[in-house]
Amino acid sequence: MSASPIKWKKSSFSGGEGENCLELGESEDMIVMRESDDPSVVITTSRPKLAAFIAGAKAGEFDDLLS
Repeated sequence: MSASPIKWKKSSFSGGEGENCLELGESEDMIVMRESDDPSVVITTSRPKLAAFIAGAKAGEFDDLLS
C-alpha cells in the first residue's frame, strides 16, 4: 500500500453515526475497502473488479442477500 494517507469515503446511506458501512479509498492503482466498525481489516481490489461488482449491485444481482 501507498505511504500517503488514504482518503476514505463512505456512503451517505450508512446511517447517522456511519458505523454501518463500508468505506472505500484509493491506494496507488488499487481500491481499498474496510468496515467502519473494524478499520484495521483492509482488503484491496482493482478498479475493473469494483466496477463489475457495482454494476451487478445496481442491476439487483445481490438483492437476495439483503433479506
